[in-house]
Amino acid sequence: MPRTDRPRSTTSVWRRKPVSDMTEESGGSGLFRTLGPWQLTAIGVGGIVGVGIFSLAGLVAHGDATTPAVGPAVVLSFLIAGLASAAAALSYAEFAGMIPRAGSAYSYGYVALGELVGWFIGWDLLLEYVAIVAVVAIGISGYLDAFLSGFGLELPTAITETADQPGGVVNIPAILICLFVTFLLSRGTRTFGRFELVAVAIKILLVVFIVVLGVFFIDPANYDPFLPNGFGPVFTGAATVFFAVFGYDAMSTAAEEAKDGRRHMPKAIILSLVIAMVLYVAATLVLTGMQNYQDIDPKAGFASAFTGVGLPVVASVISVFAVVSILTVMLTFLLGATRVWFSMSRDGLLPGWFARVDRRGVPQRVTWIAGLGAAFFAGVFPIRAVADLTNIGILAAFVVVCIAVIVFRYTKPDAPRTFRLPFMPVVPIVGVGFSLFLISQLHPETWLRFGVWLVIGLVVYFAYSRRHSLLNPDSPRHRPGTTSETPGDTP
Repeated sequence: MPRTDRPRSTTSVWRRKPVSDMTEESGGSGLFRTLGPWQLTAIGVGGIVGVGIFSLAGLVAHGDATTPAVGPAVVLSFLIAGLASAAAALSYAEFAGMIPRAGSAYSYGYVALGELVGWFIGWDLLLEYVAIVAVVAIGISGYLDAFLSGFGLELPTAITETADQPGGVVNIPAILICLFVTFLLSRGTRTFGRFELVAVAIKILLVVFIVVLGVFFIDPANYDPFLPNGFGPVFTGAATVFFAVFGYDAMSTAAEEAKDGRRHMPKAIILSLVIAMVLYVAATLVLTGMQNYQDIDPKAGFASAFTGVGLPVVASVISVFAVVSILTVMLTFLLGATRVWFSMSRDGLLPGWFARVDRRGVPQRVTWIAGLGAAFFAGVFPIRAVADLTNIGILAAFVVVCIAVIVFRYTKPDAPRTFRLPFMPVVPIVGVGFSLFLISQLHPETWLRFGVWLVIGLVVYFAYSRRHSLLNPDSPRHRPGTTSETPGDTP
């Protein structure tokens, strides 16, 4: 007989937000429900497909000063990353069907594993999403530079490269791109959703065009050797390109702005990943078949490949449309950063000042702060350092979500689910294993940077968040009737 008289701890760092408080909460949040299923799928594809094809594929295939070249086997790096991502995607889909709420992994961790875990994932995602926007901006600036070079216009290295490059000081184009995307997102979800749908359609057509045209210029000799430095770099490459296969998690932060989040979010998550992986495999095979991996431009792979086969006009066209299509990645992840920040502020873990929205339903304050942060990263940090930082954070979030979906399936077996991931608990365990393995492939300095950010988060939590949480009855923002669950509570 379950105990019902056990007192609930309202001060425990493991207190959990009840599912009933996390579902359909947007009625008084100020966020508007304007996104349909195709717009959600477009946001997912927009977040996944982009810099992975147009920048990271070339970078990983070619290698750099810190990582050996993967060569044509970059396609295996994408497949390994995609397999790891698929296991996590199914976990996200189950949660999205239960908890259609802004916050994504932060909200899922808060409900299933407790406030401290939810806090860490939210704090982690704030940095990772902002850093992703910066990585993509750096990638776009590379294509913009390639496009201008096609017309004989060479921008000074001092304003197009970061200080780690010879002659570089600050990447001005990347900063301006971040500010433009921030402005676009600040115009409201309806405007953003329409732009995303059109831009993603252009993106898919562009990738299909590249693949179909590029097939005619494939030289089988470029696939030999397939593994120029053995299989080891393939896994390191998978850890790097993992950045390119998880945009659906940022899309899930828009759940409160979906017209029917419970039904549409799981379908959009799975469909967006399937579309993206088909495009990635085809594109990487064409890229490494058109040009020897040693000759690929790490910053603008396809532009250099088509220039190398005597089609500079096509290269210029690709550069223009690559800029447009990659913008969707920035929009998706900047949206994710602002909605996680908004959700944490609404829960009292960060100041409520950040949770205020304008008449368009946009949290303008966090939108512009996150956008300016991304501009700073993009302007002064090299692309690989920022990409690796984003990957370790998202992989950590995937570990938490995969564990949380197992815990929640057994602690809340009767919770309404519009989607149930198959082969429980094998699939989420695979997701945990793959994610931890890919984390192990990242550079130690990446772990150090990530650790420092989490320590800062720990200080913030105990200095502010624990005391101001809405689940704390002594909080200045506590609402009467708000309750919490702890691990000992009856499911």
